[in-house]
Parts: sequence; structure tokens; C-alpha cells
Amino acid sequence: MRKILITGGCGFVGSHLTEYIFNNYKKSKIIIYDKITYAGSIKNIKHILLNKRVKLVKKDLNDIKYLEKNIKGCDLVINAAAESHVDNSFNLTDEFILTNVLGTKHVLDFCKKYNVKKILHISTDEIYGEIYKSSFKETSGFNPSNPYSSSKAAAEMIINGYSHSYNLPTIIIRANNIFGTRQHPEKLIAGCCWSMIKKKKFYLHGNGLQKRSFLFIGDFCKAVNKIIMKGKSNEIYNVGSKFEYKNIEITKMIAKKMNMNFKKFISFTKDRPFNDYRYSVNFSKIKKLGWKPKVRVEDKISEIIDWYKKNIKRYPNRYL
Repeated sequence: MRKILITGGCGFVGSHLTEYIFNNYKKSKIIIYDKITYAGSIKNIKHILLNKRVKLVKKDLNDIKYLEKNIKGCDLVINAAAESHVDNSFNLTDEFILTNVLGTKHVLDFCKKYNVKKILHISTDEIYGEIYKSSFKETSGFNPSNPYSSSKAAAEMIINGYSHSYNLPTIIIRANNIFGTRQHPEKLIAGCCWSMIKKKKFYLHGNGLQKRSFLFIGDFCKAVNKIIMKGKSNEIYNVGSKFEYKNIEITKMIAKKMNMNFKKFISFTKDRPFNDYRYSVNFSKIKKLGWKPKVRVEDKISEIIDWYKKNIKRYPNRYL
């Protein structure tokens, strides 16, 4: 591939994905397209920015003149840009619609105009809503329960329309909760690490018994690469794990690793307007391509804690 564009390439998921693509597609020019909100940072990609193959474009997806210019000539476009924090979505719905829905539409417009050969869209398992038992398949219906997941579901419907009407070579990836370094501390693992390093209380929503399956960012990048190599156009792939934890179990794990008193530093706060009890996806489809998750939270938690200790100055505030 001669030219690859990754939107949201300075964020948590996007920066790791950009780094992976850079290391594995050594003859490709890489365009990182990111408006760099509070959740992203040039520091996440500074180690590759000096390379002549890499170009950073600090623009919004809705700056269509710049988006068009940089999509032109691409062989692969990966749309990883998104407003993704559920709590923020309850108050900032317009931003979520502008980036997640309208921004996706603009990406599709220019991919169509310039005949991009492969288009990957990073979605979320939250579009399915909650499930108490079993796991959702790619054919399961949508039941989003908050403005964030609703905006991601809307983006998928736009993609579906473009794929059917114009035969665009799109692939949708629906992932579990992803964890790793560089994640903003508005999220569970990063936030708990931040609070305990700062010796501040960490507040769990409700009773902390909500269940989530966690997927390591390294495993996710390998899954994306497997889909680039073997995935079929106009398909959807769940990318997940069976490494399931209650939120309270995650915080206890971090407290133990940091030798902190759980009862002293963990408190409970009023729950979200609606908080899904459990997410879970069936990922047998991508397993048939030769991928499976390997890394559990406990395998990486010490490394993640150490990273936040070294980079704590990046995050003067936990909430923004």
C-alpha cells in the first residue's frame, strides 16, 4: 500500500494503531489526521513523526477541504476518530454527532470520490446495548442506550447506506473495552491509576458491579491488521475477549498492585442516567481469520501503572 490515512491517530487507540501500521507497512506513506482534542496528544506519536513517511494533519473531519486533499490517493483509510466518553455524551451531544456521524459521512464521501480500495471503520460493542447472558453476534440488532453509542450506531447506518448504494469497500470493526497506555484518565483503568497516583479518591458509578470484557490494545492492533489482510469488504467483525471483569474488580486489582487501601481511595457515586450492566460480543468470525485475544488486564496492569507514574504530568486533571 502506497498511502494510508488514519483519522484520530493521536488518540489512545489511534496512536497505537498508527504505530503498529508504521512498523508493519514500511513502504507506506502514513497520514495522521487528527484535530487533537483533550483526549489526544502529539506526544503519543512523537517517536515516529520525524520519519519522512509520516505526515500529521491537525484538522477536524469537518474541515472537508483538508480531508479531501489527504484522502486523495489513499489505498487504505482507517476511521478511528471519535468522541468516545459516555459521560461527556450526556452533555455534549452535538460534538458527538458532528464527529462520529457527520465526520464519518465526510470520510465516506471522499473515499467514494477517489476510489479508496479499503475503508475500515472503528465502531464499538456498545451499539448492541447490554446483554445479561451469552454474547452478541455481528447479525444482532442495535439497541444503543446512551448518546455516545447512539452516535456510533448512526455512523454505522450511514456506512451501510453508502456500502449498498455505491458498493464502497467498507469494513466495520466492533470492539470491546480496549485498555493500555496513553488512555485519558476519564476511562476506568487510566482514571483509577491517575487517582491513586495523585492520592485522590476514585469514584465508581453505582455499585461497581457492571461487567465489561477488556481487550488489550496490542491484541486489537493485531486484529485490525488481520482484517486488513484477510477481511472481506462490506463485512462486520466483532473484536473482543472473554476476559470479563466487574468494574470494582478492576479497581481492587489496581489498588493491590499499588499497595493502596481500597476502602480509603475508592468510593461510590450516583450512577449514569443509564449504565449498561454487561457488554459481550461473539468474536468467532475473526477467529476464523486466525486471530484471538491473548493478554489479560492482570498481565499488563503493572506496566500500565508505571507508564502513568512516568507520564502523570500529561494529565493535570482527570475530568474535562
